[in-house]
Amino acid sequence: MRKINIGSIRVGGGEPFVLIAGPCVIEGEKLTRKVAASLKAMTAELGIPFIFKSSYDKANRSNLRSFRGPGLDRGLKILKAIREDFSVPVLSDVHRFEEIERASEVLDVAQIPAFLCRQTDFVVELARHAKVVNIKKGQFLAPWDVANVVQKVEAAGNRNILITERGASFGYNNLVSDMRSIPILRKMGYPVVFDATHSVQLPGGAGEASGGDRAMAVFLARAAAAVGVDALFLEVHPDPDRARCDGPNSLALDSLRGLLATLKGIDGLVKNDMKKGR
Repeated sequence: MRKINIGSIRVGGGEPFVLIAGPCVIEGEKLTRKVAASLKAMTAELGIPFIFKSSYDKANRSNLRSFRGPGLDRGLKILKAIREDFSVPVLSDVHRFEEIERASEVLDVAQIPAFLCRQTDFVVELARHAKVVNIKKGQFLAPWDVANVVQKVEAAGNRNILITERGASFGYNNLVSDMRSIPILRKMGYPVVFDATHSVQLPGGAGEASGGDRAMAVFLARAAAAVGVDALFLEVHPDPDRARCDGPNSLALDSLRGLLATLKGIDGLVKNDMKKGR
C-alpha cells in the first residue's frame, strides 16, 4: 500500500491510525479555534497524528435555509490560520469548480464530497490542483465501484489519495456500514479512512434536516479500528445539540479523549498483528 505524506504525517502502510476531526462546518472563528486547540492538545498527549477538518461551505444541505458556513474567503482564512497557528494539516470539502484552485492553495487535503464522487470533470479538475485528494465514497456506490473514481484521480496525475467509507444507503433516510468494505477498498493500494459520524447520519431523517444517532458512532469507530483502518474521521463539537450542522451525529468534544485512547489501543494490537502477517 502507498503511504501518503501529509505534512509530517504518514498515512497508510501499517502506520498508526490518523485522526481527522473537527466541527462539521465553520460556525465562527472562536469556536473553530477552540475545537482545534482542544483536539491538538488531546492528540499530542495521546500520540495520535491529527488532521483538522471543517467545511467552509456545506453546499449539500437538506433545506435552503440551512446554515452553510462562512463561505470561501472567510472560511479559507480561518483554516489557514488554524494550519499555521496550531501546526496541523487542514482538510475541507470543495463543491464548486471555481473554488478548486484557491482552496487547493490552503488545504493540505481537498475532499471530493460523496454526492460529487461520480462527477468526472470535477474529480479530474480537483485532482489536478489538490496536494492530497480524499475521495468520499458515495452512499450509492459499492466499495469496488470506487476503483473507477481512483482511476480518474490517477489519470489527472495525482497519486496522493485517501478513500473514505461513510456507509451505504439502506432504505429511506438510513445508512448501514459494512466493515468488509475497508479491506476491499484497501486493495486499491491507498489508505482507507472510516467516517464514523457520517455513517450514523440519517440523511433527511428530520424532515428539513438530517438526523443521526451519535451513540452508535463510538461502536462503529471501534469496529473500524479492529479491521485495521488507516484513519478515522469524526465530527466533534463542544455542544452537539446546538451545532448548526450534523449535530445529531457529532460527538461531544469533552467525551472524546476516552474513545481515542481506546481506539489507539485497538489500533496498536491490530497493526502489530498485520505486521506479523496474521
